[in-house]
Amino acid sequence: MLLFLSKNTINGERTTPAKLSNGDANPIKIKISNQYTFPIRIKIIDEIPFQFQIRDFEIIRKMEANSNNELNYDLRPTERGEYFFGNLNIYVSSPLRLISRRFTFDKNQMVPTYPSYIQLRKYDLIAFSNNILQYGIKKIRRIGHTMEFEQIKEYIQGDDIRTLNWKATAKKNTLMVNQFQDEKSQSVYMAIDKGRMMQMPFDGLSLLDYAINSTLVLSNVILKKQDKAGIFTFSKKVENRVFAERRTSQLQKILETLYNIKTNFFESDYSHLYADIKKNINQRSLIILYTNFDTMDGLKRQLPYLKGIAKSHLLVVIFFNNTELNAIINQKAVSVQDIYDKVVANKFIFEKRLIAQELKKYGIHSVLTTPENLTLESINKYLEIKARGIL
Repeated sequence: MLLFLSKNTINGERTTPAKLSNGDANPIKIKISNQYTFPIRIKIIDEIPFQFQIRDFEIIRKMEANSNNELNYDLRPTERGEYFFGNLNIYVSSPLRLISRRFTFDKNQMVPTYPSYIQLRKYDLIAFSNNILQYGIKKIRRIGHTMEFEQIKEYIQGDDIRTLNWKATAKKNTLMVNQFQDEKSQSVYMAIDKGRMMQMPFDGLSLLDYAINSTLVLSNVILKKQDKAGIFTFSKKVENRVFAERRTSQLQKILETLYNIKTNFFESDYSHLYADIKKNINQRSLIILYTNFDTMDGLKRQLPYLKGIAKSHLLVVIFFNNTELNAIINQKAVSVQDIYDKVVANKFIFEKRLIAQELKKYGIHSVLTTPENLTLESINKYLEIKARGIL
């Protein structure tokens, strides 16, 4: 009965990030204060947003008399939008567990889920690290030295040995190289296809959300490189436009626009994409198109519009390998059906490579990647284009 005689004997508080990061593990903290004068057993039932479909969440702990405890768990959202937490329920029982008492805290807490800002911070550190090679970001050798001289710096692995400054090397008694500055204030647009082909899921996220996360990270890299970043989406029409600029508020503007992207996954209309780019983007720009083509026939239907875009702009088409097909190929065939599945899977994988070759034939750059490597490959392609000076 001592459980019910006292008031204010249990305090509980849930702490969440101000916003959740889509596709990432987000830490949730629960702080509990036990003011009972005897040990207790607690069962925590947190009413998690319905999007997670977790109906059996509970944490059981023992607490000493007059003690505090902090519990942690992670939530990984796979959709953007508003997530509503319900009550934080704490059931307290005595060591004999004959009866229990419920305490309720934190009603109706809403936390928005934004595109992956955790990846944004991660790649912000990586892309501008002095040792980027270890993270998978390629250091591209520059062709010629038409760029503006910036500074003399110490040699690090991956620097072009042709830029060695022998006079500075002799003076400092360590290898020194000339560093050249990329051309700045170039316009870069990320165009996101939000049509039917981008609905395919991978590890809980749609290809569309992988493209959205990648766009946020790449926009940050572009702005840090002092270029102008812009975005737009398309399916039946072009939407969610942010014109390429280099303002201090540009990244926040892009983040809010990406957060609000909505789609019904209709068939994408590339004729509207081509017409809109021709009308609204007058300056030669780098256009990075996130889309997906499964077959050559699918590509050929849109190729006239892609060729039209590539006449005025540097176009990079980023599309996806189907990782499930690789799993089928790597499995041992034990039946005729398995052999048939392997043949079909090989055909689709080969067709993806043919699509990349077909794009190259018309001067269109391409990146064929997996969803998990999308952000890294996108950064690499942008840095390659900057280093080559081909924009």
